[in-house]
Amino acid sequence: MREIEWMPASLDTVNDYLIPLFTDKISELMNSYEKNKSRKETYYKATGKVIYDEYYPRLSKSIIDQIDCLLAQHYDFTHEELDFIINYDIKYRMGKELDSGEGDEQ
Repeated sequence: MREIEWMPASLDTVNDYLIPLFTDKISELMNSYEKNKSRKETYYKATGKVIYDEYYPRLSKSIIDQIDCLLAQHYDFTHEELDFIINYDIKYRMGKELDSGEGDEQ
């Protein structure tokens, strides 16, 4: 939560034509998170049974990339800057599904 509260962003500074695009994409992202979440249960001695939702943002990467494109328009990023953001540490963020077996060479 602190990262969200700290982020210096406001719709007041966004170009008017981008606001409905952001609104739609953010709604789409939240729906994707909800659709792909997994309800988990655990037990702690101190608190007892705890039920929580586990989210998998990697399953919503295409929507996150679309939001990044909108942010790039707002901040006037170059194509190279946007490409860096979208692909930064992708193998770590996306997990095993992108593992190409590079460490399996003989």
